[in-house]
Amino acid sequence: MGGRAHLRRQGELRNWKDATSVFRSGVRHLVVVRPAMVALAAEHQESIAMLPLEGKVAVITGGTSGIGARTAELFVANGAKVVIAGRRQDRGDKLGWKLGDAASFIRTDVSVEADVKAMVDHAVDRFGRLDCLMNNAGRSSQYVAITDVDLEQFDAVIAVHLRAVLAGMKYAARVMAVQGTGSIINVASVNGFRAGLGGYYYSAAKAGSIHLTRCAAMELGEKGIRVNSLSPGMVATGAFGKYMGVQSDEADDHPEYAETAIRSVVPRWQPLQYVGHTDDIAQAALFLASDAFRDGTQPGRGWGHQCRLADCRGPAGPRVVFPHNSGEFVGPLCVAPC
Repeated sequence: MGGRAHLRRQGELRNWKDATSVFRSGVRHLVVVRPAMVALAAEHQESIAMLPLEGKVAVITGGTSGIGARTAELFVANGAKVVIAGRRQDRGDKLGWKLGDAASFIRTDVSVEADVKAMVDHAVDRFGRLDCLMNNAGRSSQYVAITDVDLEQFDAVIAVHLRAVLAGMKYAARVMAVQGTGSIINVASVNGFRAGLGGYYYSAAKAGSIHLTRCAAMELGEKGIRVNSLSPGMVATGAFGKYMGVQSDEADDHPEYAETAIRSVVPRWQPLQYVGHTDDIAQAALFLASDAFRDGTQPGRGWGHQCRLADCRGPAGPRVVFPHNSGEFVGPLCVAPC
């Protein structure tokens, strides 16, 4: 094979004409290139070394345990600075210490608007910007018959699962709009579009969160802000354990309790016998927060997608579909529609 042909086929140089000469000795190759090619190679190596969230700042509510804590760990490992927002000071401080200078905990009750504003302000004051908001905070909600509905409990669930989502988007959008870029990820649930799996309070709140996501996406997309929702199915977290009646800290410390309970009902609730884990959701959030989603899969004004991770698990990992106005969009994480 000639020297130039070898370079073209192997893709070692973008412009083979910049090669001055090629010397071959056995399996070794010495390529003498011009300075322009050296600069190009350095630029290429720098791009390879760049982590997906390098230089980005994220706020994660409900960040002291479960999906939120795992997402915080994954975001930091991929280059982000993270504000962990939650109510439990001890757990928040512990996670913040574990993640080091790249993380900061702020005690936040998302049902209080002033706390939500302070959370966003803290991110900007501490790290200088805000690139991603993950509305993930939740609270337990028991199933009751409609004749036994407690409207005070309903209001409390709505305050965390719906009102707080709107408050978070309100204050995050103010920062992101000035930057001209940002990603908002609202953690919803299969209960938001599928009846019979959860109680009235939780299901109604998550349905509202899903549609709120769509509405916000239509407005904020033109400002460079992506708004998406994740709708997990049954995930082995403390939240599921609390729903089953396990005490809060014990449930968070022992997600295997939830996994055992989920395995007993999976055959009745979904066709694929898989119990979701926090990393499944965290990986999807990483994709939505990264520039890979913005640059590689942005479908235009039809965004406001919903990642359904309910009964869609294959050997290659989560199977996700992004529906939008023109039909079904299949991106890098998407194997098949649910």
